[in-house]
Amino acid sequence: MTEPVLEIRDLRTYFHTIRGVYRAVDGVDLTVRAGRTLCVVGESGSGKSATALSVMGLIEAPGEIQPGSRIRFDGQELVGLSDREHRRIRGRDLSMIFQEPMTSLDPVYPVGHQIVEAIRAHQPVSRKAALNRAVELMALVGIPSPERRLWDYPHHLSGGMRQRVMISIALSSHPKLLVADEPTTALDVTIQAQILELMRDLQKKMGMAIMMITHDLGVVAEMADDVAVMYAGQIVESGIAEEVLTNPRHPYTEALLHAVPVLGMSRDEPLRVIPGVVPSPLEWPAGCRFAARCRYAHERCAEPPPTATVGRHQTRCWLPVDRSIGTGSATRTAAAGEVNR
Repeated sequence: MTEPVLEIRDLRTYFHTIRGVYRAVDGVDLTVRAGRTLCVVGESGSGKSATALSVMGLIEAPGEIQPGSRIRFDGQELVGLSDREHRRIRGRDLSMIFQEPMTSLDPVYPVGHQIVEAIRAHQPVSRKAALNRAVELMALVGIPSPERRLWDYPHHLSGGMRQRVMISIALSSHPKLLVADEPTTALDVTIQAQILELMRDLQKKMGMAIMMITHDLGVVAEMADDVAVMYAGQIVESGIAEEVLTNPRHPYTEALLHAVPVLGMSRDEPLRVIPGVVPSPLEWPAGCRFAARCRYAHERCAEPPPTATVGRHQTRCWLPVDRSIGTGSATRTAAAGEVNR
């Protein structure tokens, strides 16, 4: 097993609002290993983006990372660093691709200018050398005629090309960890596949780790080595991607997999949607946070469930840990019958 690049322990990121304390991230543990891709998956409102922004040191007032939280990157503790100390790491060893490139790129500067700015912020090179490096990066991410495209403004480019520019900026200083917050959400299916393929190729060439935030299980199946399923500010299941996707141990993971359309479904066949909505971070439920939406809920779910290790899985659930919840399995039915007696 490769060494951890990022270790998060008991991360709590709260936002103080006039309505109360918004506990967006509420006790998250994650590990990202060198050369591997961790996908953090869950519905909107689960706390995925707040976790990514906490890692990047981009939480601003009224938000704050709570005392006792730990974010250790490449052997250095990030919690408690000053803005100046964060800037030395952010963009150099630790980079991020944001969800919507059109709002991330500055509309009044050519894209080449913005790549050059990122290069010179962390490397003592001349403007000419940075321009040459920008052309190399644009070619690396598959932008045609990079010498000419260097002077295009963001609105001149398609969504896919803008996202490639964002990847160029993120890779400009050879980061050890790339945080990607739903980098393909705003793109059509064809461009999405190209961007994912590009990220895989660049990861192999550069040996970097990737932490990808997504709600798309198709992206998880395509990209992930490891998976962390997030719900209501907590990690409810984590493990090797193939095992989590084929043999889920938490009812929420199972429900997410059931909600994905399957090729060959008829129009009359309804999707098995998850009933209800994610509870409000202003007032998380006292027990299991998924209980109100869970088909296996029983009396004990009124208590906070422990995090149990089952093989190479970790799951936060009261279901018998020696029984699979796996889709369509007889053991799932048996477990459901036992907890509902």
